[in-house]
Amino acid sequence: MVFSSSLFLLYFLPVFLLFYYFAKTKYKNYIALAASVFFYAWGAPTFIFIVAGSIVADFYAVKIMHTSSGRKKRLLVAFSIALNIGMLLYFKYANFFVENFNLLLESMGSKPAEWTKVALPIGISFFSFQKMTYAVDVYRKVHTPLKRMSDFALYILMFPQLIAGPIVRFNEVADQLEDRRDNENVDNRLTGFFRFALGLGKKVLIANVLGEYADTVFAQSPDGMSTATAWMGVLAYAFQIYYDFSGYSDMAIGLGRMIGFDFLENFNNPYISQNISEFWRRWHISLGRWMRDYLYIPLGGKKVSGARLYFNLWFVFLISGFWHGAAWNFVVWGAFHGFFLIADRLFLLKFFKAIGKYPSIFITFIITLVGWVLFRSETMAYAWDYIARMFSFTPGPAVYISQKVWIILIPAALFAVWAAFGKIENWQMKLYAKKQKVSVLIWMTLASVVFFVVSLAAITSSGFNPFIYFRF
Repeated sequence: MVFSSSLFLLYFLPVFLLFYYFAKTKYKNYIALAASVFFYAWGAPTFIFIVAGSIVADFYAVKIMHTSSGRKKRLLVAFSIALNIGMLLYFKYANFFVENFNLLLESMGSKPAEWTKVALPIGISFFSFQKMTYAVDVYRKVHTPLKRMSDFALYILMFPQLIAGPIVRFNEVADQLEDRRDNENVDNRLTGFFRFALGLGKKVLIANVLGEYADTVFAQSPDGMSTATAWMGVLAYAFQIYYDFSGYSDMAIGLGRMIGFDFLENFNNPYISQNISEFWRRWHISLGRWMRDYLYIPLGGKKVSGARLYFNLWFVFLISGFWHGAAWNFVVWGAFHGFFLIADRLFLLKFFKAIGKYPSIFITFIITLVGWVLFRSETMAYAWDYIARMFSFTPGPAVYISQKVWIILIPAALFAVWAAFGKIENWQMKLYAKKQKVSVLIWMTLASVVFFVVSLAAITSSGFNPFIYFRF
């Protein structure tokens, strides 16, 4: 079940909110947990038991760890981390490792190993990281563990952010899990609904339209397309993935706010970045912060320098790429971004400063587009051919671009970069704030209803409604 479906919008969400808002405070967590279990089990009825088992194991391991010390404490946090990394390696990467091992065997003339493919549990990349933050935060004494297993289960399975984030750090919502009465007010519900409806519109009205065109282009062989078509295809995909994922994050933040949770922003106008380092401070912010605090800093962070620093940067983004998917194109995509992070430190930041803001934004966007080809392509061979076609300046027939695509593509591009001009970025942050004047709330509510109704109409009239990050 995804947010941009009529099943969720017309049945699941209204029923859940009805029960949740009329329940007494002491029952709200149980209702949210029951809804979250149902939400997950709807799409993965078998895996809910595996997830539940890992939740029980983590809860008691961390509970015992909190009152332990020395070697026992270190062993328990190591157990929790190993459990979650082990689940990721098995469910997400086992097929990848076996397939590559079999290719190696075949190249040596040996018979490939027999293997039954492992199905991927929905949202495993996100809830595994959240379970690790719980163990590490308690180990570091950032926050005490939760007293009730039901609260911990809610933290992991909370449906607004379960299948595609943002990655919610335990210490940031721990107090809200136990008491969020201060957040449960009309302002939060109305601004939360506005944020949800805005994200739904971004996903349905923009991402879906551009995604259909991008799929048409990437279904072709690069050898048969013109350079113009190659660029149009990757542009459509760049805006598709941005509006798809940021739209989902908006919906998650909005839903969380409607039930009293504060989730941090996950996107901040990434396509106005003046270098790749800035891009990763604006794109998928929760993942970047997780990688920094739980991987980069433990590797040495700013305490190391020279070759060690550059290797750590590159390694972290190699892992980030692999986290996105079990395929070589994701690994190369991560390494590609890691290379430009190192280049920023070495010389690019000085170069970008010298040429000014807007040329820097343009060059960074081109680098990002090349990266998206690596991310979108099914194979590395296809990615290399596609990138070569982008820069070969080959004439030829272009894929037909309908008027509908043009009508969406132009404002999509405008809204993706408009924060680079004037004070729009500050205005946008004020629009996303929880506290608003009554007059603003009225306009936001009217806009929310319009976005919701138009988006729902688009969903029911179209059979094309993919969700890019569903497989991650």
